[in-house]
Amino acid sequence: MKEIIVAIDFSKGSLHALKYAIHFANTAKCNIMMVYVDNHSGQDIPFSPESGEVRDELLRNFEELAESVRPVLTEGKLCYKMRKGKVYQELATQARINKADLILSGTHGISGFEEFWIGSNAFRIVSYAPCPVITVRSSFDVSRPISNIVIPIDHTVDTIQKLPLAATLAQLFNSQIHILALHSSRLKTLQTKIETTVVKVEKYLSKCDVAFNAEFRFAENLTNTTLEFAAEADTDLIIIMTERESSDANILLGQFAQQMVNFSPVPIMSVQPKEVFVLA
Repeated sequence: MKEIIVAIDFSKGSLHALKYAIHFANTAKCNIMMVYVDNHSGQDIPFSPESGEVRDELLRNFEELAESVRPVLTEGKLCYKMRKGKVYQELATQARINKADLILSGTHGISGFEEFWIGSNAFRIVSYAPCPVITVRSSFDVSRPISNIVIPIDHTVDTIQKLPLAATLAQLFNSQIHILALHSSRLKTLQTKIETTVVKVEKYLSKCDVAFNAEFRFAENLTNTTLEFAAEADTDLIIIMTERESSDANILLGQFAQQMVNFSPVPIMSVQPKEVFVLA
């Protein structure tokens, strides 16, 4: 990894995400770019409404934040960027320009409230990003090492597309991967398909010299089952596919991805299906 982009609006959630990014970057030895997006909604910006004063105060806030962060970012460089437009579009654009490996965003979850733009834009940031996105709740202890990673496996074609990234992170952080095989159907054909996939996943992880275990569970509710398992495994990160759905107006997250971002108390890494990864 070379660069992480962190969505910053100076709210508690975004500053907490920045702390998470610093711990991540120090292990991955990569740079951090903090990105603020002026979304033209004055009431959402915690600064003076006059544009010149807003920009000056933003610059001061960024400089102060950078001063406090640089000493603890020991393995990479720190910079910041201000953009104008729709938050999710501008973050995606900046990620493409920088060829960023990861975007980090705070999220309040469905039961919380965040007064600025991070929380309300988390879903769209995940949907539109050209790279994986980690969403992290402000209640999560960001100083925790990434020791346990959960990867849910289902019967869909895209379910294994997260595997190379999961293996890379496990190698980087010396983590154990917990393979969670989710049976949501009683059809033997689909169950056999998942079981075959898990065998191939295990074979791949063995070649990568990554520690792992596997568990099969029947799930009436995929989100609840995944989060229950994650709690049992003392999970530090859950990696899922975005399962994007297209509508006439927007690109939407699939139901499972939406619920995971909403309800998970631990960070969620959402991976967009792109290149076809095939398991032998």
